[in-house]
Amino acid sequence: MRAPERLGPYVYRQSDGCFPLGADSLRLAAFATVRRGDRVCDLGCGAGALLLLLAARESTLELSGVEISPEDGALARQNLAENGLTGTVHTGEVQAVCTILPAGGFSLAVSNPPYFAAGRGCPGGTARTEGESTLDGWCAAAGRLLKNGGRFALVYRPERLAELFAALQSHGLEPKRLQLVQHGPDKAPSAALVEAVRQGRPGLAVLPTLLNT
Repeated sequence: MRAPERLGPYVYRQSDGCFPLGADSLRLAAFATVRRGDRVCDLGCGAGALLLLLAARESTLELSGVEISPEDGALARQNLAENGLTGTVHTGEVQAVCTILPAGGFSLAVSNPPYFAAGRGCPGGTARTEGESTLDGWCAAAGRLLKNGGRFALVYRPERLAELFAALQSHGLEPKRLQLVQHGPDKAPSAALVEAVRQGRPGLAVLPTLLNT
């Protein structure tokens, strides 16, 4: 086990095999629009870091997650329980699990999904490469789970924004907020934070770029 980390009021435990908690998840948790009483589903929740981060922002959330790894899913359940939080973590491939969850049953979905299509190169190893669920599959899952007006917030690669926007729109999710992240004023963006709304009206707000110097 890695050393525990403090996420707001909560303690986060992750195994050596978990994808390490990084800045992308921290930024996404701060970026997502969170409302009192939201029913939240984290697609690809790992050991539950995003669920803890969102709960630290708003204590009234109803928490759920989907995770393909049984070991990580069990650790996510443990992290919720040890921090006094209630929630449900479903184990299995994201798109398959989401077909048995209630359609329109959530007001917020979040995800830090695999960034790279198979065969395109995969910095960060296999955990960053799409498996059974492609980018379209992740967007399909979110589109099914969200009620009209529900939000899907995710972090992704800037060079795949055209693919991402096309996939979102094909599943009834209209991109509404975009914020790029870069490591300095002379660097190209390294990440994109995107929030889409189920059956939202067209119109994209581009927020000031986040600079990590």
